[in-house]
Amino acid sequence: MTDQNIISRINELKQELNAIILVHNYQIGEVQEIADFLGDSLGLSRKAAGTDAEVIVFCGVHFMAETAAILAPEKTVLIPDPEAGCPMADMITAEELRVVKAEHPGAVVVAYVNSSAAVKAETDICCTSANAAEVVESIPADRDIIFVPDKYLGSYVQRTTGRKLILYPGYCPVHRKLMPEAIEEQKTLHPRALVMVHPECTPEVIDRADEVLSTSGMERLAPRSEYREFIVGTEVDMVTRLRRDNPGKRFYPASDLVVCPNMKKITLEKVLWSLEEKKYEVTVPEEIRKKALRAVNAMVRMGSGQ
Repeated sequence: MTDQNIISRINELKQELNAIILVHNYQIGEVQEIADFLGDSLGLSRKAAGTDAEVIVFCGVHFMAETAAILAPEKTVLIPDPEAGCPMADMITAEELRVVKAEHPGAVVVAYVNSSAAVKAETDICCTSANAAEVVESIPADRDIIFVPDKYLGSYVQRTTGRKLILYPGYCPVHRKLMPEAIEEQKTLHPRALVMVHPECTPEVIDRADEVLSTSGMERLAPRSEYREFIVGTEVDMVTRLRRDNPGKRFYPASDLVVCPNMKKITLEKVLWSLEEKKYEVTVPEEIRKKALRAVNAMVRMGSGQ
């Protein structure tokens, strides 16, 4: 089958099954093109909760599909490749978090949404890369704060809020590949470009950025900025999205090494097979789901979470 034949069949099955396709910004371009909604992980999960569709095909990684299942338990949530995981989310388990909590009794636990449902269930409040500082600042100054699992996002939050956090030593291996030397090289090649990087990057990379933004923040900044050129310090297919949405501007990946192999596991063929066979379903046990939902809702009550 050609790509066009695959896409035609996907569209037919969407109608038959009352399905929608949610696609993360880091997916390959061909998959981005078939999205009903394209965005960041939490934004997509909110779309899942608000849609009338009965079936959700989540083109992202496993924790994202879990979050959709947490917010929309009445819907069938499918991930086209069950091996599409997140190494950072896998760096902490619920059991490991319970150990940290026991070492710091009374501390408030803040979990990045890039974590498993089981970890969210052990958490007081979730955060996104965009609102992490706001979440931390909402916690009384006399309370200790455990921040999991991303030590680099946590260190950035410490820097911006002045709050001391108990950081778990997790990190995103993909963003860790972005070296400060790569930023310097791109700045030399494109001296008029604005440098925007994701807060999952190391402090040394963040020091060289003009803007530190979530992917949704990058989406919003690019069209309204007076800059015509941008160096993008996050997963390379974010550049694919930004170029498509802003054809009059230029976007350069900060490094071609910043590729998430898990995000690239999903293809058009796998989306088709997922719809044809209604696999692979992602579910969350109800006891865990209810606890995790409390942590997500605690964040949502603060604002957009974007």
